[in-house]
Amino acid sequence: MIMTSVNRRKDAQAVRCCLTPRQRRAKRLFDIAASAFGLVLLSPVFLCVYVALKLQAKGSVIYRQERIGLGGKPFNILKFRTMTVDAESDGPQLEMENDPRLTPVGRFLRRRHLDELPQLWNVLRGDMSMVGYRPERSHFIAQIMQHDARYECLYQMRPGITSEATLYNGYTDTMDKMLERLNLDLRYLETASLRKDLGLILRTFGVVW
Repeated sequence: MIMTSVNRRKDAQAVRCCLTPRQRRAKRLFDIAASAFGLVLLSPVFLCVYVALKLQAKGSVIYRQERIGLGGKPFNILKFRTMTVDAESDGPQLEMENDPRLTPVGRFLRRRHLDELPQLWNVLRGDMSMVGYRPERSHFIAQIMQHDARYECLYQMRPGITSEATLYNGYTDTMDKMLERLNLDLRYLETASLRKDLGLILRTFGVVW
């Protein structure tokens, strides 16, 4: 059932970020240090992926897509291109496991989550955090909001490269999964800490490598 605008405004106040201003500053400093270190350390991987994608097909190696982040403001998320250029010629579509639109190199990158590496630059710029909710497109946010207006609560923090939902909820290729991801992201919003971020980052490395 679609909620009224009054109910949406009321429900959007239901969850508050637990981080104090000091903790937010510490999280941002950690993000800057971690993303800068990651960009330097992983530069050989960036080069290998760049060459592989260039040999596979012509066109841009880096894919830019508008997402909604901190404060409900749009930004361009960066990813290595994993799909064919005309993958969304029929409009926005959810990503899925074993997506037929994936290129051969893109399938490997997606399996290892290496397509997300350029988002370290998003983190360094301040668009994103190392850990936070996965940013979504406005097209799908509107659909989620029809079911649960609490999505707006996520705008209190920066979206992240990784999250509990990323690790435990898999590909969000259905509305049920998108709503489950939202519940996990809201739980993180209420319990976030630098210690928790470190644990999630270590678990993410375990999944990737």
